This record gives sequence, C-alpha cells and structure tokens, in this order.
Amino acid sequence: MTQEYSFDVVSQYDRQELVNAVNQAQREVTTRYDFKDAGASIALGDSELVLDGPSEMKLKAMVDVLQSKLVRRNLSLKILKMGPVEPAAKGTVRQRIELQAGITDELARTLVKQIKTVSPKVQPRIQGDAIRVSSREKDLLQKVIQSLRETDAPVPLQFINYR
Repeated sequence: MTQEYSFDVVSQYDRQELVNAVNQAQREVTTRYDFKDAGASIALGDSELVLDGPSEMKLKAMVDVLQSKLVRRNLSLKILKMGPVEPAAKGTVRQRIELQAGITDELARTLVKQIKTVSPKVQPRIQGDAIRVSSREKDLLQKVIQSLRETDAPVPLQFINYR
C-alpha cells in the first residue's frame, strides 16, 4: 500500500506578533512630535483595530506607522481589511480595521478549482476554514503549493502539516 501525503492550506496570523506590532505603533504615535497632545490612539480588540485621530491626514500617518510595524514583524498586510473613515466626537475621526483570519467558503471553492486544474490526481477537501490537500506523490503537492503561492488571494495563505 502506498503512502498518502498531505498538507493544509490555512489563513492565520500570529496574535502575539500582532499585539507587539500594535504596542510598538502606539508607542511611536504617542512619542512622535506631530502627534503630541493630539489624542491619537490605536486600540486592539478581538477581531478588529480601532484608530482614533485628530484629522484624516494624521489618521493616514497612523495607518502607515502601523503597517510598517506589521511588516517588520513579518505579518502580511492582507490581514487588514480597512473600514471607512468616520467622524467621531469633538471633531476627531475614527477608522475600524477588521482582522481577517480563515478562508471563506467562496475563496475555498475557487482555491479547490485552481488546485484541480494544477493536477487532477490531488484530492482537495474543505475542512472548516482550511483546505486539506492530499496525494500519493510529493511532487504534485509541491506543484500545488507553488501554484497557490503565485495566486493573488485576498488573504495570506500558509501551508502547514506537510506530511
């Protein structure tokens, strides 16, 4: 009996690295000269970030600081889904940024179709917010991984549990 090889396609991020990046960005925002006494803040929730700033221009600068900290910590900017800039109290502005994790059903179906076009000998199965891809040949799995890396998915893709 031949051995079956498999791996999982997931979309996730390291929560601790995100917390560290947000803390660094908050520290930089509070100490930067152009943000002194401006009331700018970055708050991290379970599934979203909330940025409060005195003006739309300063809010944009805060987003740039946050994005630079995320990139330094090897977090993909695709985990951020920017919301609209909305007015807040006392003439300030607020922006909510949704944190994306997991593969949606629609994206999973398109990825499964793409995997099938690479090789009909592999078996992709959708399991919740992950896709398990299995085959009897390691080379086919490597081709699938290469093909998925070249796609421009709206979320970052990781390949785990390669067996």
